[in-house]
This record gives sequence, C-alpha cells and structure tokens, in this order.
Amino acid sequence: MRTVFSIVNQKGGVGKTTTAINLATALSISGKSCLVIDLDPQGNASTGFSITSEQRTPGSYEVLMQKCNILDVIRPTEVSGLGLIPSRVELSSVEQELIKFQDREFLLKKAIDSLPDRYDSVIIDCPPGLGFLTTNALVASDKVLIPLQCEFFALEGLSQILRVIKKVKLELNSNLNLDGILLTMYDPRNKLSFQVEEDVREVMGSIVYKTIIPRNIKISESPSHGKPVLLYDHKCIGSEAYVNLAAEVLKRGSFGGLAKSKR
Repeated sequence: MRTVFSIVNQKGGVGKTTTAINLATALSISGKSCLVIDLDPQGNASTGFSITSEQRTPGSYEVLMQKCNILDVIRPTEVSGLGLIPSRVELSSVEQELIKFQDREFLLKKAIDSLPDRYDSVIIDCPPGLGFLTTNALVASDKVLIPLQCEFFALEGLSQILRVIKKVKLELNSNLNLDGILLTMYDPRNKLSFQVEEDVREVMGSIVYKTIIPRNIKISESPSHGKPVLLYDHKCIGSEAYVNLAAEVLKRGSFGGLAKSKR
C-alpha cells in the first residue's frame, strides 16, 4: 500500500523542505520508492533537487488546475527510485483560480489516487501557512509530520496545527493521522535547545520522534549544490540524523503496508 505523507508547519524556516528532501532520499536509499510533491510556490524542494526554472513547467500548478496528468509532470532525480513534481510561483494564485470548483479540497487527492503502484510513498512539501494548498495536502494524506524548530516559541502555533489536522480528519479525511513531531535545528551547545526538547516531550509524549535533526553546516550548504545532504556529504551528522529518522518512520509502520503503530 502507498502511504502519503504531508510535512506541515505554518511557520517558515523550520525545516519542512529539508526534511521532505532528505527523508525521501533516505527512504529511497533504503528501498522505498518515493515521489516528492513540491507544493510550496517558493519551489525550494525543486531547487534542492537541481530542477531549474525551465524544468518546472508543467508541475504541481498544472496538476491542481487539472491541466495535466500527474504522471506527465514527474521529474527524475539523482536518487534512484525518487521522483519529483516541481513547483513555481504561479502556484500561489491557484486558490483564487479554483474558487468556483466543487470539491476543490480533493484535487490533489484525486491526482495522487490516479498514480500507478510504482511509488511506495508520496511526500508532500507544504508551504508555510494552513490555507488551501496545505488543506489539499492533508486531504490527500495518510500521515502528517510536523517539524518543530528548537527555539523559544516552538510550542506556539502547534495547537493551531493540531486543530487543523483534527478538523480535516473530522470533515474531509478520516484516514488522516499525526505520525510524529520532529525537533529540528537542535544545538547541543545551547541550553535553550535542551529546554525546548524537554518541554515538547513532556507535553506531547511519544508522538515526538526520538530522532533529532541537529544544526549542521552540511545541511545548510547542500541546497545550494542542488543535492540532498545524504548525497552532498553522507558522513556528516545531518545525514546520519535523516537516516535515523527514516529508520524510525519505517519502524513506526508508516510506509509500505508495515504493521501499524500501537501508539
């Protein structure tokens, strides 16, 4: 069975795109074929896989506008078994263009449902915010991963995300579940990072992944080279963290029809 994962947070700069790129890469390397859907008009996931602006048409905009079959917009990447649907700035206007469409919240789900079985998993890189694009992603998804930056305001806004997930589950997608919260940009030299981790684990319990993504210069450098950090420097601590995250996601039974977690 294919599993669809949304990477969601209404804040920017918390590691959504980095996580989408590198989790998909780690899963593909482990043998789980992946499709990444760039649903952010900024197109950072597309940049992170070296997709040029000329290569981004057609992309996720055309999929949502029902101008293209989803299979026709998939681009190959350097990673075997990993495909990408690119994004560009026109995606930011799609909500206004689709305002008269019935069931417009289900457009991405319909497109993903039409995919053949060649992908074990689909990972959707959502934009900052909890609007139309993120709702489409959540309606299409089975699981949600929330990256949470290790900073003072980490827990602010989390309750809003959880309310949106609950609302979508109740009204639009009964199969939707939160898979986990991922602590990102962790600096072990900073007492604040440790305090944020303690607070989040105390409040959210086992839903917080054991894996923590550290602040790491290689993670920061890799997008400028158009590579996932696992290809840019597979020995760095950032790569090791994303390999561990993929192992934890697989252990939780989130992909490929593995046994469901009993949490």
